[in-house]
Amino acid sequence: MIVSASYRTDIPAFYADWFLRRLEMGHVQVKNPYGGPDTLVPLRGPECDGFVFWTRNLDPFWPALAEVRARALPFVVQFTLTGYPKALEPAVISETRGLDQLRKLVDDHGGRTAVWRYDPVFATDLTPPAWHRETFARLVRALAGSVDEVVLSFAQIYAKTRRNTERAAARHGFAWQDPPTEEKRVLLGDLAEIARSRGLTPSLCSQPELLTDGGLFGGPQPARCIDAGRLSDVARAWGLDGAIAARTKGNRPGCLCAESRDIGAYDTCPHGCTYCYAVRAPDKAKAYRRRHDPQVERLGD
Repeated sequence: MIVSASYRTDIPAFYADWFLRRLEMGHVQVKNPYGGPDTLVPLRGPECDGFVFWTRNLDPFWPALAEVRARALPFVVQFTLTGYPKALEPAVISETRGLDQLRKLVDDHGGRTAVWRYDPVFATDLTPPAWHRETFARLVRALAGSVDEVVLSFAQIYAKTRRNTERAAARHGFAWQDPPTEEKRVLLGDLAEIARSRGLTPSLCSQPELLTDGGLFGGPQPARCIDAGRLSDVARAWGLDGAIAARTKGNRPGCLCAESRDIGAYDTCPHGCTYCYAVRAPDKAKAYRRRHDPQVERLGD
């Protein structure tokens, strides 16, 4: 089983102590976000094959990565770095720190452990298409030779996304939109070309309607964010035995992720990003982080 930690919250940035305690215990209870019984997820072999970590800040998590590797469990880090202004990402670390962390990850654990996410692409008058092209090109230049893939996607506008974005727009005085499909395709094609020009593979996360000719002729290709093949590459690079086998079992249309179990909880990430799909009310997520006890069995309690 591949363990995802977590696309529901940023465990490396905010819950490293909790994760290390659960790792020592060898399992974690996961609350069902849709109701129903908890799930018990193993965090050690042979039931656990490896980890995919999702984060914007690895500084609190370096000891946890070292411990996971010491237990001979391969991992991949999906690291989001966009360079957005504070009005959109009020509590995210600086671009410089993010770049330094990605380079350290690769230096310490190998190039296949790192996947950069320029995700989501968010259309505002603070971040128009020209801004995205310029910012993305700058980040590509900085990361070329360190990472080999960049995952793209446009922001998905759910009801909670719209509500939180409207509040932030009123507070900070910006305008935003969900662009037409063809405009999204054009920008994604431009970003893909910039990535390829520096040797990075551009991929698109779970938005098949935005693919152009399957990603074969200039646009990004479909992403496999939870990638058993990449985890297997990491295992081999570390001298571990055996390939990781997991069937493709996407979470939504167009998702090509391998089957996994996510151990996070919604409404617990205090980064406060305006476009976030995982938090209904940023203030409640911040309040949860303040009262969080690292000894609890499951996140969200």
